[in-house]
Amino acid sequence: MSHKRSGLLPGLLTGLLTALICAAALGAAVLFQERMPSGVTTFGNGFPLSLALSLAIALLVAFAMGAVRPRSVVLLPFSALYAGGAVAAGQVAGKSIMIGALAAAPTERGPADLADVTLDNFLAGLPSAPSLYRGSPAETWAAWLYVGVAALAALALLTLRVIRVRRAQRAELTEAAEESQEPEYRAPFEPAQAPAQQPTTDLFAPRKPAKE
Repeated sequence: MSHKRSGLLPGLLTGLLTALICAAALGAAVLFQERMPSGVTTFGNGFPLSLALSLAIALLVAFAMGAVRPRSVVLLPFSALYAGGAVAAGQVAGKSIMIGALAAAPTERGPADLADVTLDNFLAGLPSAPSLYRGSPAETWAAWLYVGVAALAALALLTLRVIRVRRAQRAELTEAAEESQEPEYRAPFEPAQAPAQQPTTDLFAPRKPAKE
């Protein structure tokens, strides 16, 4: 089975690119959350918004990988890895820049803006940002839940897509095989087997004498 037919290589590349874009978008949402409407960010302590973002990332990753009509089941664990990794990377990236910007100007802090998105702020806050996942389960369960929801949703969506593509291609192959096995068309009253041709008589060949 070739990579082109299975959709393995295109699915891996499109999934990775989509995951990187989603991670950047989620990092921006984490960084600029103070600029969002307070009713959205504070509703349910931000739990519904975070779950919605995780599901949106899973949907985008699964849709991008499924757009290449994949048949390979190898893509399934990668879809979970891409979606869950995009959520974790986005949270860590946004938190890193937020911590770095706060450390650079601890007294004069307002809502984050584009000027805070610098490599220095990212590197300054990066050592502390993974604490979202390194604490006790009572403190980190929500962060892990968002990662798990994205991973499982992407896995389920792409599994359904692969099953549908496999069924469709199997039906196409079956239909093509049936068409190739159809009997040839014969006109009415035409024998199924053509009559054997009699050898032509050679005028110069000696003839057998007739028996009396």
